[in-house]
Formats: sequence, structure tokens, C-alpha cells
Amino acid sequence: MEDDRYLPTMLSPKSVLITGSNRGIGLEFVRQFLKFADPPKYIFASCRLPEKASELTEIAKTSPCVHVIKLDVADHSSIKNAKAVVASVVEDNGINLLINNAGTYRADADIYNVSWEEMRRNFDVNAIGPLMISQAAGRKKDEVMSCNKAAIINISSDFGSITENFGRLYPYRASKAAQNMITSCLSIDLKADGILCTAVHPGWVKTDMGGPNAKISTEESVSGVFAILRKLQGEEESGKYYDSTSGKVFGW
Repeated sequence: MEDDRYLPTMLSPKSVLITGSNRGIGLEFVRQFLKFADPPKYIFASCRLPEKASELTEIAKTSPCVHVIKLDVADHSSIKNAKAVVASVVEDNGINLLINNAGTYRADADIYNVSWEEMRRNFDVNAIGPLMISQAAGRKKDEVMSCNKAAIINISSDFGSITENFGRLYPYRASKAAQNMITSCLSIDLKADGILCTAVHPGWVKTDMGGPNAKISTEESVSGVFAILRKLQGEEESGKYYDSTSGKVFGW
């Protein structure tokens, strides 16, 4: 018998919060959610500098369900303020889907030039931030911003895989590996609340971060992530590390 804790399907969320929504994959999530036959009632599209997110702002002007909110994932006060904004809108309904998408990356970070500051910044943005946002979104069931009967999707990377490692990129690799461990822990700790949690590699995507030589478009990437979301209908799919380009499970 299907466990009703995991209903409705993760591709029919009533409310969704996406971090890093001002560009790239995050912006494409917003676009594709709006194309749904039954789009979410609330799409909270967050980013550090909403005043500079011109494309996102234009979308919000013609889409009343899109709420652009300021959120710096590496800043505790910013997370607290964003939670208050979301809670004021959703009231007692909570959010159904959290997509931790915001990230930072530098392609030439190697053993010879990596710094303390860059390591800390990558861990703050790529690992600690998603954990703190998940904490805010997935706390006790009686809190307004509860993700009860919902899912947390952490946008990871194949660079976070230890089994697929080929060196270099210390800040990004280490922080994404840490994020993967956080994902696994969340899937265990939030299981009793009916909150699924999984990590998804979005592919090598043609964005500012992925660069012009990347293999897939943002449209293809987000479509692949949605294909993974369709699998999240029970706890047996929670706590895994998926490759959205193939649908297969990655080695940690």
C-alpha cells in the first residue's frame, strides 16, 4: 500500500522554495514550474541580490505566484528573514518542496592556490547553507514553514563523488561531498516526519558556472531533475545520490 505521507507527488507541489533563482538552473526551475498544467500556488524564488535579478523580476511581474525573496544562504540573519517572509505568505500550509540550488565554484582551484578563505566560503555556501535552510524548512510539524509530507532536493555535483574523483577543485569537491553527507543524514533524521531528501547531480550545464563548453542546456538539466522527482514517491528513493542525466544512482 502506498504511504500517504508522500502524497501529493513531488511534481504537484503547492508551494516550492528555490535558492539561487536569479540565473542558470535556479531560474529555469522557476520557468518550468510555471509551465505545469497545475503550477504551484507559491513559488518562492530566492537569491542574494533581487535588485539585480532582472530576468527573475520580469517573470514575477506577470506571474503572481512567483515571490522573489532576498536570501543569502551563507548568512544566518538572511535565512531567518526569508523564513519570516515565506511564513507570512503560506501561513499554516507550509512548503512542499525545497530545492537547495545556490552554489559557488571556481574552476582553477588546485593544491597550489587554494586558500583558507575559499575553503570556508565553499563550505558556507555549498554545505552549511543548505543544511541551515533545510533546518528552517523542515523543523517541527507545528511550525509554519514545515516541509512535512514533502521533499528536500539538494543540487549536488558529480565533483562531490569520492568514487568518481580525479583530483583538483578542492573547495568545490570537498564542500559538495559534505553536502552529500548532509543529504544522507537529513534523509534519516527527517524520515519520521515524512520528508524525503535526496541529492541530484544536474549534469554539466551551460550556465555561468558550467561555462560555454558544457554538454546540456538548463532546460535539459531541469527536465532531468524533474524525472528524478517523479521517483520520489516513497522512502526507498530517499537518501540517494542521483545523476539526472541518466537517472542512475551515483557512488558516494
